Amino acid sequence: MGGRWRQRALRGASAGKIADVSDELSAALGELRRLLDHDLFPLAIGDVAADRRALKELTGQLDDYLLPRLAAIDAPLLAVVGGSTGAGKSTLVNSLAEQDVTEAGVLRPTTLAPTLVANPGDESWFLATHVLPGLPRVTGRWRGEPGTLKVVTTENVPAGLALLDAPDIDSVVTANRELAAQLLAAADLWLFVTTAARYADEVPWAFLRTARERSTALGVILQRVPRDALGPVRGDLARLLEENGLGGTPLFVVPELDLPSESTRLPPSAVQPVKDWLAELSADARARAEVVRRTLSGALDSLGVRLPALADAVERQRHAATELRVLARKSYDTGMAAFDEGMLDGTLLRGEVLARWQDFIGTGDLMRALESRIGRLRDRVVAAVRGRPATGRELATALESGVESLIRAVADGSAERAVEAWLATPAGRDLLERSGVRTAGRLGRASPELRGRAEIAVREWQGYVLELVRTEGADRRGTARAASFGVNGLGLMLMLAVFASTGGLTGIEIGIAGGTTVLSQKVLEAVFGDQAVRRLTERARADLRRRVRELFDEEESRFTVLLDGLTDTDPDALRAAARAVHERRLELPEASTGEAR
Repeated sequence: MGGRWRQRALRGASAGKIADVSDELSAALGELRRLLDHDLFPLAIGDVAADRRALKELTGQLDDYLLPRLAAIDAPLLAVVGGSTGAGKSTLVNSLAEQDVTEAGVLRPTTLAPTLVANPGDESWFLATHVLPGLPRVTGRWRGEPGTLKVVTTENVPAGLALLDAPDIDSVVTANRELAAQLLAAADLWLFVTTAARYADEVPWAFLRTARERSTALGVILQRVPRDALGPVRGDLARLLEENGLGGTPLFVVPELDLPSESTRLPPSAVQPVKDWLAELSADARARAEVVRRTLSGALDSLGVRLPALADAVERQRHAATELRVLARKSYDTGMAAFDEGMLDGTLLRGEVLARWQDFIGTGDLMRALESRIGRLRDRVVAAVRGRPATGRELATALESGVESLIRAVADGSAERAVEAWLATPAGRDLLERSGVRTAGRLGRASPELRGRAEIAVREWQGYVLELVRTEGADRRGTARAASFGVNGLGLMLMLAVFASTGGLTGIEIGIAGGTTVLSQKVLEAVFGDQAVRRLTERARADLRRRVRELFDEEESRFTVLLDGLTDTDPDALRAAARAVHERRLELPEASTGEAR
């Protein structure tokens, strides 16, 4: 007798210790919950459906069970009655409550909304959203609607314990299956209901194994067992429980009964063993504390496995997002290389630009005079420049238009490459599809705003080139020569030199249309000198590349903005939160084996 009292005293001390450490543990779980309050898996990578399901289950258990239970260790027990389709869960609940508190019948699914049955003294606890906060409460005669929790009170349910009739765990309705799993994760005690015909089905055993892994307190009710098979069926189910690590689980057998088809309850004698067991649990505060301790400890221990797996999945998401950013960057890097090639291959110096240059400079016999004295060439160019201000503006406009066209063409190609690269990956394809087909179509071409931005960038670059010439011409040795040509004329020649593969380094004709760059370069060298021309050309080209890169970065951001904020959760922060929970968990007393069941 003394040993029994000592055991009970230890249980009471353990329950007190749970309360002592619950505040620190609640704080650690609250921080964990904050980290999980995001869409951690926005990208379709790996088995993302399983990752999202695991996240939903974990956040649900935190909200529905762990946080409220730690906040009120002594709150009434919640016993969730769950099982397969047609197992008789609603009939069992009605029988235990000794009145029709939930619908029972042959139509499937019968339970469209869960019904919670509690003692009137516990009603306020369950009407408040301490547990299952996401389910609005319905009371009285109102029929529970999907997405609600109907709360019914009766004196026939003992104080300190409530019964919750859950939807079928194998329902044909997806929402019902998900709700059943959510309710089972919120339970202090799970009453698993099955039948002689279905106790070996795989779906229920998957849930039972989860209960084992999380040490959820459990009772099994086996119904509709033919009387001549009571022993063999009970023995076979007990064997399966033992093989699945659930040996010692309380097992109650209800024989097959000849009941009227309209009956919604079993005879009192058929469920009396279950009622007695539940009444004993609810009457003994220490026994209730043992159930809470076992289920609470098991749920906390399961985080040690679930959270690292979740953090690894979050890390995969971040890697996938990084890969998509890299693919977008490479597409526009390729575009930048194409722009560089377009600057140097002479394309911009043909067509309209060449025609306007010829109008501007009067190239008929100037080209034949390239080997004459530079002074004589300079005189003729000076005369041409001074006499054709209108054609100078036309040349500047043609050059501006050519550069803008090159920018837009390259931006179109970059956008198309980026879309193709993303579509080639599951994550990118999913992201584009969720962004909308029309959005993906727009992303495949340069943005409508690029034209205006490119015009501004090229005009500002032309202004920068003119300022370079003005600054360089202010040198005392070059002032006279610079003045003779004019800033605008020299600026145009420097712009032409930028688009030559020679880059101002030589004066050798290399096939650029009509010797255009050779002539402009000869004049520039006569005014500023070889080294100055090289420096000015490099600076002008670098400034244009910088402006184009900025334009391309803006275009690239149309892709990367789809990733911004998607994967902000740090997997290391999740792991740190898991460690903090584990450290607080170690301060809880261990649950004794066997007694909770």
